[in-house]
Amino acid sequence: MKRIAANERPDWRDQAQSLGFHFHTIDGAPYWDERAYYAFGLRQIEDDIEQPTQELHDMSMALVDEVVGSEELLTRLAIPATHWDWIADSWRRGEPHLYGRMDLAYDGVGPAKLYELNYDTPTSLYEAAYFQWLWLEQNIQRGVLPQGSDQYNRIQELLIETFGALALDKRIATPVHFAAVEDSVEDQGTVRYLRDCAEQAGVNTLELSIEGIGMSAEGWFTDGEDRVIRTLFKLYPLEWMFVEEYGAKLAASQVQLIEPAWKAILSNKGVLPLLWERHRGHRNLLEAYFDEQTLAELSAGWVRKPLFSREGANIELVDADGQRLSSDGPYAGGPTIRQALHPLPRFDGADGAANYPLIGSWVVADNAAGMGIREDAGLITQDTSRFVPHAIVGD
Repeated sequence: MKRIAANERPDWRDQAQSLGFHFHTIDGAPYWDERAYYAFGLRQIEDDIEQPTQELHDMSMALVDEVVGSEELLTRLAIPATHWDWIADSWRRGEPHLYGRMDLAYDGVGPAKLYELNYDTPTSLYEAAYFQWLWLEQNIQRGVLPQGSDQYNRIQELLIETFGALALDKRIATPVHFAAVEDSVEDQGTVRYLRDCAEQAGVNTLELSIEGIGMSAEGWFTDGEDRVIRTLFKLYPLEWMFVEEYGAKLAASQVQLIEPAWKAILSNKGVLPLLWERHRGHRNLLEAYFDEQTLAELSAGWVRKPLFSREGANIELVDADGQRLSSDGPYAGGPTIRQALHPLPRFDGADGAANYPLIGSWVVADNAAGMGIREDAGLITQDTSRFVPHAIVGD
């Protein structure tokens, strides 16, 4: 694993704009950043990223099966009791899921370590699945990358296949409504990309904003033209839905959600201590505990994370010397976990600046599918951290 400086494609911004990738720059700073890329060997990808991703996913799915049948575990995850039956029913009915992303710390040498699962509302999808692949193809054509270079990326292929299979097997009702928060450029871009994948698979779709969802007198969710929403892809956290206006009506509405209700378990940071309890010492897991547990084993440094949080918000990091680093956010005050400190690796740029890459390893349906890399000047990866492409350039 190497970080290699590269020249930008002169027209990449024009391409991004024409393709609808409008969040390539955030507040005047680059979000998509191709002034460097990460180069991997094939063995590093297959043995250190792809295989562990599949194993961690399988372990996580087994955990869901255990949690839905345990009031004690649902309580530890701080999931409202009002929604336990709805979550359990969605799992037992086998409601399908589409995708998820797990964040890994990896330095190219030691085993990748799981930081967390983002299995309900993962973003950085379009840039990982499509724009990154475009970068690879064009840089091979330009001679920047050697012929035969590749990328760990089957994300788009598997998304289209999955939508097609769900429609063919009649596991989703059509049209599928796709919804995100109206004012979020990134979320709207992500949802439109997924909608395009569904349409490539032959699925009829409609688009609306989260704010535009209503409810009929009969208790059905409806769109802006009073059409009943039977299948809803929503890029919106389940735990927010639980407590908002229609939260109490979710179960009775009979709407099929993607991601399904049981993803409320895997989007919860509490799965990290539960996985550790069941697979203590696993080479891809970090020690983790609920905050009320003893912390003696984490004396060499730890990271505190809210059970419900996203994009590196409200993270507190304490190193072995007691130095603290923290991030702001809207998730303060809720239950938390602590995880053993395992800092991201540092790769210096040509100017000597520190860069800390985080691997986002994607799962589509139940298959390890590809990866994207977010990079930051600090140890906490946040929503503005840069997306840096990668290539496989050798064995």
